[in-house]
Amino acid sequence: MRRRLSYGYLTIPMPELFNLLPPDEAIAVLLERIGGVRTGSETVLVSSALDRVTTKRCVSPAGLPAFARSAMDGYSVRAADTFGASDSMPAYLEVVGEVPMGRAPQITLGPGQVAVAYTGGMLAGAADAVVMIEHTHSVGEATIEVVRSVAPGENVVQSDEDVRAGQDVVPEGHTMRPQDLGALLAVGVTSVEVARRPRVAIVSTGDELVEPADEPGPGQVRDINTHTVAALVERAGGAPVPLGIFPDDLEAQRGAAREAVDCGDIVVFSAGSSVGSRDMTARVLAELGGPGVLVHGISIKPGKPTIAGLVGDTPVFGLPGNPVSAMVVFNLIVRPVIRSLMGASEPATSRVVPATLASNVPSAPGRQDFFPVRLETGPGGLVAEPIFGKSNLIFTLVRADGLASVSLDSGGLYAGDTVHVTTF
Repeated sequence: MRRRLSYGYLTIPMPELFNLLPPDEAIAVLLERIGGVRTGSETVLVSSALDRVTTKRCVSPAGLPAFARSAMDGYSVRAADTFGASDSMPAYLEVVGEVPMGRAPQITLGPGQVAVAYTGGMLAGAADAVVMIEHTHSVGEATIEVVRSVAPGENVVQSDEDVRAGQDVVPEGHTMRPQDLGALLAVGVTSVEVARRPRVAIVSTGDELVEPADEPGPGQVRDINTHTVAALVERAGGAPVPLGIFPDDLEAQRGAAREAVDCGDIVVFSAGSSVGSRDMTARVLAELGGPGVLVHGISIKPGKPTIAGLVGDTPVFGLPGNPVSAMVVFNLIVRPVIRSLMGASEPATSRVVPATLASNVPSAPGRQDFFPVRLETGPGGLVAEPIFGKSNLIFTLVRADGLASVSLDSGGLYAGDTVHVTTF
């Protein structure tokens, strides 16, 4: 079913509002259409690559460690000299020196000899194991007793045991973690090719909005969605480009939309996506070019009046103006698109924890309801206490530790049910 939106001389055929799609279908529609669209790549220092997505696999140029090294403080030994050692029958061995950290060994062990070894240091020549210092006792100036035998290779990190030359360190499409940075630097890789951060142009609309630093007049409110959406963009790996506040005026919003498409890889309109005579977002996005609006309404609460589409290869979104709705919708459909444009092989994950619901949560079949919860520790594990409030109340999220949801086919949840909470 279609309807026609009229504004002055302009009449645009549009999909019927609230021909609702389930959330998974809405995401699939977008991801299928953008396909292999990518933002391009750039080379950055590994030390600056945290949370960036690799655009090619990284291969180790060398093995690590480059030499066999001690895994603990103690004595490098020939393992055979310790066989049979115990508390009641220790092995008595001669200390012939030490191998200092950062130095090659100058000592080669003979039968019955040991050398002091340090964690991460090289072993003495002819040594094939390390005895932990806790398993030795000094019985003279140059003699120790060993009360625990060791096998060849015990307490030793072998050459190339961590990684081999030519082995993959991180794959293409991988989001760089702190341990990945350390691994690359450990093998001498100091730069890495990563996806350019998608530029996300953010347009806030509404005659009632003022800047956060301004004092609102009667009927006015401070614009917070620009800043919360910008923070969500950064957390997803994108680069926010806030364009400011625009009034409920068709020409002003047309200009904002054109500027957003020109400067952004993704466009996000905040507000203007609810049903009403002043709703211009769908009109404006439809004018920008094909294929146009693909989704106009998602079967979720909050966030039902969501708009999503494409202008050429540029994804465009109309988020609800209510801050809770905007954040839920962003995480549900905008974040996966940001990740897709970077070629990420995995989503920007949030921690999901199971918890026992503390009270009933009503719902209506046919929509997926999201609700904020506060997590507390109970006798049997985590307990999720729902925080009930309207979608324009930002402090319901401030007081919450995460979001839980009621599935599409459920009429609600009962106290005692297990829910999976996506934490903030």
